[in-house]
Amino acid sequence: MGLGCMGMSEFYGTPDEGESIATIHHALDLGVNFIDTADIYGPFANEKLVGKAIKDRREEVVLATKFGNVRDADGNFLGVDGSPEYVRKACDASLSRLGVDHIDLYYQHRVDPDTPIEETVGAMKELVEVGKVRYLGLSEAGAETIRKAHATHPISALQSEYSLFTRDVEDGILLAVRELGIGFVAYSPLGRGFLTGAYKNISDLGEGDTREARFPRFQSENFEKNVALVERVREIAAEKSITPGQLALAWLLHRGGDIVPIPGTKRRKYLEENIGAADIELTGDELRRIEEALPRGSASGGRYTEQMMKAVGR
Repeated sequence: MGLGCMGMSEFYGTPDEGESIATIHHALDLGVNFIDTADIYGPFANEKLVGKAIKDRREEVVLATKFGNVRDADGNFLGVDGSPEYVRKACDASLSRLGVDHIDLYYQHRVDPDTPIEETVGAMKELVEVGKVRYLGLSEAGAETIRKAHATHPISALQSEYSLFTRDVEDGILLAVRELGIGFVAYSPLGRGFLTGAYKNISDLGEGDTREARFPRFQSENFEKNVALVERVREIAAEKSITPGQLALAWLLHRGGDIVPIPGTKRRKYLEENIGAADIELTGDELRRIEEALPRGSASGGRYTEQMMKAVGR
């Protein structure tokens, strides 16, 4: 299991740098060495935070970051850029912010519809050849794009959203990456926090949390319906004396040994809870009950806004 760091800097409430760095250190102490960030988180602040946290522990970390979603210093989203020139520019900027001489896993965050994937991955391949990057990844790419990219240079990992709430990748994406021997990194494995059971009212999100504005599943009637779904997860989890979030993560880990969830948290206590899911065994009967409680497609509302979904699955 890895650690997603996005929420340490933006989107999910007020940042706390001290606790965030302590959480990264605790993750490393507990054996979680796969740390995930991206240049746009913050924007730019999250890479700096991660770099500060791992400064004296670089050899312990499998460091992943991303490029392609473009934001300015004020946080405005400017589009997607996969041009070779931007690939090189973005990589150098990330290396500088992270304070490292190489990135272990470098993802294209979203596919640029205006740049052939062969050109983007060709530029990423050059980064491998000069030692700035070790392995290449894609995020939220479609099966055809994955195949074209992999033919240009081996793709080591695909990162896409996957959880009990979001199972789109089962429509062919998982099949494609498994045929090609590509690992699957599942982001938002807790349904952006929904599957922890922590939220019963919109007000529970707290100050500085933008989920209601950005994700339809956190809006009005969708929110209430999804809370009801999570209660079903809570009931099954209670029988095993575990939390709903642990049950959701254990379910995902049972989907295959090639799937690596990266639940995000900025607090040590939740980190420990998430890691505990790796030791949970689910019986065939329990897996069946989970499927019946949250059948595929049961989550209410889209996982992104209509505009944001346009960049997914290209």
